[in-house]
Amino acid sequence: MKAVQFHGHGGHDVIAYDEVPEQTPGPNEVRIDVKAAAANHLGVWTRRGMPGIDLEMPHTPGSDAAGVVIDVGENVERFDQNDRVAVSAGVACGRCEFCRDGEASMCVRYQILGEHRPGVHAEYATVPADNLVPVPEGVDWEVAGSAALVFQTAWRMLVTRAELQPTDSVLVLGASGGVGHAAVQIADHVGGEVYATASSEEKLGYAADCGADHVIDYTAHDYVDRIRDLTGKRGVDVVVDHIAGESWSDSLASLAKGGKLVTCGATAGGQPHTDVNRIFWNQLSVLGSTMATPGEVDDVLSLVWDGTFEPRIREVVPMSQAARAHEMLENREGFGKVVLKPDSEL
Repeated sequence: MKAVQFHGHGGHDVIAYDEVPEQTPGPNEVRIDVKAAAANHLGVWTRRGMPGIDLEMPHTPGSDAAGVVIDVGENVERFDQNDRVAVSAGVACGRCEFCRDGEASMCVRYQILGEHRPGVHAEYATVPADNLVPVPEGVDWEVAGSAALVFQTAWRMLVTRAELQPTDSVLVLGASGGVGHAAVQIADHVGGEVYATASSEEKLGYAADCGADHVIDYTAHDYVDRIRDLTGKRGVDVVVDHIAGESWSDSLASLAKGGKLVTCGATAGGQPHTDVNRIFWNQLSVLGSTMATPGEVDDVLSLVWDGTFEPRIREVVPMSQAARAHEMLENREGFGKVVLKPDSEL
């Protein structure tokens, strides 16, 4: 079978579409015929190399995919051949104190498909049965293959960690990205006043279409000043910041007293300057969030399957052009998700 692979850490030149051996599922695993698989920034960071993660090369990336079950392990009861499924990438041990308390994404041995172990950007993928979610008939493969990672992440950030209420106002940074555009839709669904930042009129238009009530071009305006103007100097109740870096202090400055900053990543740098005085004086909360529990995944994907939420697709490319997908993510081209399809599916 064919699979996207990294032959080392580095630039786009390390990405290949290789012939690799097919896998037989273990007792608790399922093998799927992949129909669509989304690219995520996680794949870019994994390709570049991440501190503390020592991968066996070549490595197959990919944390999002959807397809049809073609083989199941002897212990698998939830799925049968020909079932339609999507991959949820978080792998928990099921034994530690957090897993036993229902908090799988806080597992002390937590891993993510495509990051810590081989991913699913291939013609066929073999994954634990616990990492699959049923996909109803009528849901497009591009939607099913691009929703799980970003929507579960944004759902846990806003609904579980920030405990978003209908009366809350929310600022979403980087609303044109995967997590960003999912967060805008979820915040709008809960009912809060939604503010969103992006870098072009086109992206701002898409953010508004996703549910943002106010959009801010951060390349043309200081978004802290704009938030203060739009909220009567109050600030917002919640900031979704998956960027960090230089924006971190601005995120804190955008919050109202008692506000919450929730983060799931640091695309612009993981050791930002922090205004501790502002945190304690304004009694702010800084909340970390990683992926989601299986129950949270089921909850948010049910709202994707019924059309309440929609992963916006910026482009569909063949898996043999995975380097182009990485380039689009790194250059912040377009709005929403980049979807890969096995060349054999095109």
